[in-house]
Amino acid sequence: MQLLLSKSIIFTVIDKFRLSSGKYFKMSAVSFTVGRKNCSTAGVDVSKMCAAHRAIDKHVKDGMILGIGSGSTIVYGVQRLAQRTKDENLSVVCVPTSYQARQLIIDYKLTLGNLDTHPKIDCTIDGADEIEKGTLTCIKGGGGCLTQEKIVASCSEKLIIVADGAKEVDHLGQKWKKGIPIEVIPMSCKPIQQKIEGKYGGEAILRMSADKAGPLVTDNGNFLLDWVFPETKYCWSSVHNYLKLIPGVVETGLFIDMTDECLVGDSQGNVRQLKKTEQTLEL
Repeated sequence: MQLLLSKSIIFTVIDKFRLSSGKYFKMSAVSFTVGRKNCSTAGVDVSKMCAAHRAIDKHVKDGMILGIGSGSTIVYGVQRLAQRTKDENLSVVCVPTSYQARQLIIDYKLTLGNLDTHPKIDCTIDGADEIEKGTLTCIKGGGGCLTQEKIVASCSEKLIIVADGAKEVDHLGQKWKKGIPIEVIPMSCKPIQQKIEGKYGGEAILRMSADKAGPLVTDNGNFLLDWVFPETKYCWSSVHNYLKLIPGVVETGLFIDMTDECLVGDSQGNVRQLKKTEQTLEL
């Protein structure tokens, strides 16, 4: 496929990374310049790439502590950060949100940090599975990294979410039909399933691994329940608080009042900025 874009971006795409979900993020090796001539986009998600590049260019400064999110979109961000670090001799300490993020930082020869040495982070750049317009409430955890993502985000001065336009919705669950990820202690899995379904309905499904027999195991050694919730109006902060009070629940994939800005890319290379314009519903 040939596509002419307006932005000037030079990059190289890696072959594949394994996500915490057990799935592979596969891409063809390709290098090209966007904006100067027609360019092959085989294996490249231009919308994700442009959003991630814009976030790195706009928010990353020399000397900062940067949280590195997880998932397919962040791969493009790390590539851009590596290029800027080389070209501008930037000094940036990168704190990962998952094993995948840690490997990206190492593979691109960036400076690896952690919360023990850098408990205060200037900015975290991460992806999302769904973003509610207005409130910027997000569902995260499709890749299985929600707990560490939320810990790092909570230590950050600002959280920047990057995504393609398909993730932007009027209300949660409009497009993302896999449910809200909930990380749980393995022994508590069945009681938590019953409590969630008894309280709110829907179905809390134990996530199975793609590449081994049995449930998916997170980077923290826990299981994931994906709560596919009924279509109704929710006070998501109340839902989150209820879930967190169930013994055995480690964390939920609801990111409420955490996001400072969303950068949403499209297939033409355009990037829109979303800001919070509404308060989270309180009932």
